[in-house]
Amino acid sequence: MYLLKLATAVAALASGTDAAVRQLPRPASCSGVASFRYQYKLESGWSAMKIAGGLKQVRTIVWDTEGNMLVSQNTRGISVHTFGDNGCINSTTMLVSGNQINHGLSITPDGKTLYASSETTLWSWAYDPLTRKISNQKTIVKGMSTGIHSSRTVAVVPQQPNLVLLQVGSNSNFDMASQQPGTGRAIIKIFDASKAPSSGFNYNTEGEVYGYGLRNEIGFTADPNGVFWGVENSGDDFARTENGQRRDIHIDNPAEKLNNLGDPLTVRNAWYGYPTCFSVWNPANFPNSNLKTGSHFVVSPNSSYNDATCNGRAVPPRLTFQAHSAPIANTFDADAKNMYVTFHGSWNRQPATGFKVVQIPFTKLANGTYEPVAPADSMTGYKDIFSAPNPGSCTANGLTMSNCFRLTAAVWDPAGRGLFVGSDNSAEGEIYVLTPNA
Repeated sequence: MYLLKLATAVAALASGTDAAVRQLPRPASCSGVASFRYQYKLESGWSAMKIAGGLKQVRTIVWDTEGNMLVSQNTRGISVHTFGDNGCINSTTMLVSGNQINHGLSITPDGKTLYASSETTLWSWAYDPLTRKISNQKTIVKGMSTGIHSSRTVAVVPQQPNLVLLQVGSNSNFDMASQQPGTGRAIIKIFDASKAPSSGFNYNTEGEVYGYGLRNEIGFTADPNGVFWGVENSGDDFARTENGQRRDIHIDNPAEKLNNLGDPLTVRNAWYGYPTCFSVWNPANFPNSNLKTGSHFVVSPNSSYNDATCNGRAVPPRLTFQAHSAPIANTFDADAKNMYVTFHGSWNRQPATGFKVVQIPFTKLANGTYEPVAPADSMTGYKDIFSAPNPGSCTANGLTMSNCFRLTAAVWDPAGRGLFVGSDNSAEGEIYVLTPNA
């Protein structure tokens, strides 16, 4: 169980809390919890169990300082779950009820302030982890744009918890207006919640720009240095027009991204390329070029704006993923030796891809920074640890309906049971526990 003990040592960082909680066994099964709704495949050295079912579109999981699990359920609200000595859930209550809550959920390291989002608004509450009660609801940010990407990810900055990061995606495949940060789209902004006016900040006109040119940076998490790493969903249905020739590249391009977003205490106005610069996954789609996996490209290069323009201006991804994987959440294990990313799965690629949890090996460099082990041009920088048995056969009717699970939340359990992973398949919201074996 050495790997599991290491993993739980930083679970508090991943979940946003800094207190130690009682350790619990990982049960083989829990009474009243049905078996996995969908078949799965596990990497050797891991085990899996289903700890909760019958939920509605699980999107985000966080832990309070008492080891209680808080779950954002899309259009239902926020539930809080306590655990018995056997490691199973022994009580569930709705902390916040309402169909506006749809994704974002974060808690301060002291466990006393809770944040949650709708498509347009970020709220905070005073939270008591002993009584599992909230009070003093406040509007922190309002006026976020509506569009095709409705999820709003929020994260407390652990080294300065009055600061929150808040993300809005693009409103179309090519949201050209989002080149201007003032649109408040394809962007992550920083707000000082302690200075929020009584009616809340206006998202588009207030706050500071952390990074923009991020088509849909729906997951981001901090490493032990407080540097945030984000996973980005890129575009669909791409073709490349070059020298008058149009080539369909959409099966394997553009890549999804892993971005080093930097330290939110120092980084401002970083541009990551969208809506004009995209990343290569499969270089075979770009003959007669020097592009590699991870390079930036444009869909219609010309003499004034081309691939070289992008690679000279936009912050490059640190690693890339198979196109259409749809990464949703990411989290580190102990000492940031690995990052884990949930792939929601594709809806418009044949054969389908995604529907899995992947592990990305990381290393701590001599200068104290953390980096993926694989080089930026690698196509093998991550491996599957939990997936649909045959992701290529998974079908997706819309964003949540599928004949496979649709993986979302990912967070290590501070009580030592393993990696908690959510699924928001509309047929049943589920939570699984993935545990590395001794």
